[in-house]
Amino acid sequence: MSGESTANRQPDQGPSNNISAAQIRDDYERRLREPARQAEREQREDAVEEEEYDDNSTETPEERKKRKRNQAATLAKIKQSKEFARRKARRAGEPDDDDDELAREMMYQKSRPLPGQLENCELCSKRFTVTSYSKTGPNGGLLCGKCSKEIENEEKKSKPKKTGPKTGRRQNQSKILDGIAAQGSPSLKVADNINDIEEFGDLPAPLLHRLSQIMSKRRILTPRTLQLFLHSDLDSINIYDCGKLETDDFEKIFAFMPSLVNVNLRFAGQMKDRVLDYMTQRQLKLRQLQLDSSNLISDSCWRQLFKTLGPQLEALRLSNLDSSFDDQTAVIMSENCTNLRRLKLIECWKLTDKAIVAVSNLSKLEHLSLQLCETIKPEKVTNLIDKLGANLRTLSLKKFHQVNDISLESIHKNCHRLEKLRFSDNAVCTDKGFAGLFTNWSNPPLKFIDVSSTRDVDNANPDGPEDPVGLASEGFIALMKHSGSRLESLDISSCRHVSRSAFESVFSEGQIYPCLKNLDISFHRVIDDFLVSAIFKCCPAIKKLISFSCSNVSNVRVPAGVALVGGLRAQDSIIVEGA
Repeated sequence: MSGESTANRQPDQGPSNNISAAQIRDDYERRLREPARQAEREQREDAVEEEEYDDNSTETPEERKKRKRNQAATLAKIKQSKEFARRKARRAGEPDDDDDELAREMMYQKSRPLPGQLENCELCSKRFTVTSYSKTGPNGGLLCGKCSKEIENEEKKSKPKKTGPKTGRRQNQSKILDGIAAQGSPSLKVADNINDIEEFGDLPAPLLHRLSQIMSKRRILTPRTLQLFLHSDLDSINIYDCGKLETDDFEKIFAFMPSLVNVNLRFAGQMKDRVLDYMTQRQLKLRQLQLDSSNLISDSCWRQLFKTLGPQLEALRLSNLDSSFDDQTAVIMSENCTNLRRLKLIECWKLTDKAIVAVSNLSKLEHLSLQLCETIKPEKVTNLIDKLGANLRTLSLKKFHQVNDISLESIHKNCHRLEKLRFSDNAVCTDKGFAGLFTNWSNPPLKFIDVSSTRDVDNANPDGPEDPVGLASEGFIALMKHSGSRLESLDISSCRHVSRSAFESVFSEGQIYPCLKNLDISFHRVIDDFLVSAIFKCCPAIKKLISFSCSNVSNVRVPAGVALVGGLRAQDSIIVEGA
């Protein structure tokens, strides 16, 4: 029974069993090749007819007209083919690039072999099997696989590379994090070919400064490239990455540039005593000196420098000094650098209270920036402000952890010319102290304020005590009432006790802060899309808003030309209105 049923089923299944995938593919390729074979057949017939006409002059006028019509039709078909277009492109610029002539050449060439047949390569004469992917050679023949790849590689090399600014996603993200929201002109290409440049010529000083910044960022400032910046007629040098320079290179700077007035050398780890000794011997007219990470210079050498060049110095910036520059050196500095108007001491490990007392004797100071590693007594800081506050235009006190409200009262009482105030990383001053500082303060509105990380740091009580520590709601409202009209940059990040109602009051409808360009509100849990939108409305000039760890900022519309950095979906927020 089963055998009978099997026999009955065989006629129905026979046709399907005999059809394979290879047969289907061959049928499809045969249908694709049929028009080409028809054209080739007509070409051969026309060619035979023309040969016969050459040998037999008995062709009638009617037959001649018919043959010419067929030939014209065949040439027209050839001119519309892709192969004709490719050959015409290869022959562009040659003297005999006539379309009709090229079409006739193609018409008389031998027909293309079908896939599966054997053929000799036009270039290397190697025998190979023709496939539907076999490429045509320069003279109309077919090419083997190896020669086809070589031809493709040559064509790729001959194509001109696209030029223009390359701004990928990573570069755009970097610009946004740097606060560059607007697209500008492409950066200079000098850094890419710096090893081929022998000299910069008579470039202006601002452009040299910019080139130094670019090269320092790319870590390509070496003893050789340093030579490009050494011009005897310049009075200023700014090198932001001296990590690859040796001691001799620093001496070369002062030897080649005797007119130096401003010296700015960062990461100058190989600057030693003999470099400063050479500076003093050259009797430079130095007025501004900024050195970073120069830890190989001894205290005795620093003291000799201040005794020799100290009276002419007007600006001194020293940073990241861990093995030298102690309190006694600071005392000698204050005794000899009596004309200092700008002083910055950042991360100088050996300085203590005695150094603060010494700095307080520099009565001509207008710009003061301090960040020390040792714990400083609050009364020393208050005494410093009492003595220098009346003349100060910028004051930066960072990581003075023990300073209290009395120092804020001293700032309120003595400082009447400040344009910039940084008072950050403190967990002692209260919100009432900050409110008292900005309330009825006779100082003009500030342009720059940084009171970041002033808050209570008890992790067990994230909301803080009843009387808020650090900048909180009252202090923030008083700050904006005092300086909001001229404020250009504000950093209140990590001041976590500012309430939502305070933000709504400051950035309410009708409030305008016309100069505010940079605002950092990171680590404020109350910030959301509504408050960010209110900030954009109240700050028409804003360029950069930083909102790291503001998890409620997720789907805000960002105005054109503004960089929103941070938030839950910061990279989505880069899509801006009006872009």
